[in-house]
Amino acid sequence: MYELAWWWMLVLLPLPWLVWRFAKPVQQQLGIALKVPFLEDFQQAAVTGNNLSKRIMLGLAFIAWCCLIIAAARPVWVGESVEIPVSGRDLMLAVDLSGSMEEQDFMLNGQVVDRLTATKAVAGDFIRKRTGDRIGLVLFGDRAYVQVPLTFDRQTVLQLLNESALGLAGQRTAIGDAIGLALKRLQNSPEKNRVLILMTDGANTAGNVTPLDAAEMAAAKGLKIYTVGIGSENSAMRDMFGFQLLNPNADLDETTLKAIADKTGGQYFRARDTDEFQKIYAELDRLEPVNKAAEYWRPQQELFRWPLLIALLLSLLVGVLRLRQE
Repeated sequence: MYELAWWWMLVLLPLPWLVWRFAKPVQQQLGIALKVPFLEDFQQAAVTGNNLSKRIMLGLAFIAWCCLIIAAARPVWVGESVEIPVSGRDLMLAVDLSGSMEEQDFMLNGQVVDRLTATKAVAGDFIRKRTGDRIGLVLFGDRAYVQVPLTFDRQTVLQLLNESALGLAGQRTAIGDAIGLALKRLQNSPEKNRVLILMTDGANTAGNVTPLDAAEMAAAKGLKIYTVGIGSENSAMRDMFGFQLLNPNADLDETTLKAIADKTGGQYFRARDTDEFQKIYAELDRLEPVNKAAEYWRPQQELFRWPLLIALLLSLLVGVLRLRQE
């Protein structure tokens, strides 16, 4: 679609005609002239021979003027509307891949699954709903790694989350390093938009930074951290003496996770089963709502250079024709 951004410039098109029609001609001063025989005959012949050239030059000059005015009116090509990502929150998901995440104490679609599988399923639904947010993924075990930097491409985040495997980052749990790495990746984001969701089923057993020290640094930088403790309360194991009740979350350091959330203005959640996990992410959606307002952009390309070039070439041509006549 073609448009004229400054269409009101078209009112200047009749300007040359108005000048010719209403401007007073220059008065020629008459002086003593030498009387030359047959001068009028020579003048008449010159006028007859030059009429065609003058009309051509006049036509070229008029076209050049029209091109100049069209160029001044800024012709642009406008494309179809394109939806652009809305600037929302910058969310980092930190997922524990330590060995304890293989504990099978969650139900998903009627089947018993391990903690990591349940985390992938529920976190995946959460990621799909975060339209307009930039999402990143940190995986941690013995050390923390950035699996996906902040991106609007939610499909890539989902794919790489689903491809993560138990023990990929080691068997221990470096919670402090995960917070520090997420903080580093979020430091260039607007302060009010920085959010980290930390999911773990254990205590800090590795890394170079303690969780509370990392939380203090995060609080100083305006990073809000929501912590999620994963795992059921009790599970039963059958042995030769019958059923024995076990506490699969004996290593879960809820005190530290609550302290991390309190220091950074976030909140601590406890995920004992899949339903509770889903409620947690629904609550996170409420606490950190998605900006629903869609923004659209129409690509534009300026075209004024082409009529301007035509006007310049025609002006040069008229100048050359005038020189040849003189």
